[in-house]
Amino acid sequence: MNETRIVALRRERGWTQEKLADECGVGIRTIQRLEAGSDASLETLSLVADALGVPVRDLFATIESDELNGRVDSFESRVQDQQTARDRIRSGWLFLFIGVGVVVTLLGATGGQLGSAIIPAYWAGGVLILIALQRLYLDPHLDAKFPLSRSKRDRRRQKRREATLAAGPQRAAEASTSP
Repeated sequence: MNETRIVALRRERGWTQEKLADECGVGIRTIQRLEAGSDASLETLSLVADALGVPVRDLFATIESDELNGRVDSFESRVQDQQTARDRIRSGWLFLFIGVGVVVTLLGATGGQLGSAIIPAYWAGGVLILIALQRLYLDPHLDAKFPLSRSKRDRRRQKRREATLAAGPQRAAEASTSP
C-alpha cells in the first residue's frame, strides 16, 4: 500500500477536507478516499498536489508499487515537458513584442515629431495590448494545449500562497479567502 502524506500536508496549511476539496475542485469523498489510501487517477492527484503546492511525488510518504512509481515519474516528466514548451512559446511572444518595438523605435527616431509620439505610444500602449493578448488569447490557448502546465500568473499566485503558508496556518486561511 502506498502511504500518503495528504492529511499531514492539509493540516500543515490548517485546511479542512472541505477546504482542500474546494481548492482542488474535487469532491470531499475523493479527498476522504485519498486520505484513506485509495487509488486515484494521476489527474486527480495532480489537482490535489497543485492545491497543496507540492509535486505529485510529495503526496506520498512511500510508493511501494512499481507501476505507480513509473506512472508518477512519467507524469512528472510530462508536466516538465509541457511547462518548458509553454514557457518557450510565451518567451517567443515577448521577443516578438521587443523586436517590433526596436523596429518602431528605429523608424520613429527618423520620423521627427511624429516619431517622438509613436515611440512612447508603442512602449506604453503596446505593453497593455501584450498583457491583454496574453490573458485573452495566449493563456487560454496554452492552457488547452498544455493542460499540465501553469501560467506565470498562476505560478506567482502559488508562490504567494506558499509564502503565506510559511507564515502560519492562520494567515493562510485569511489569504485563501482573498481574491
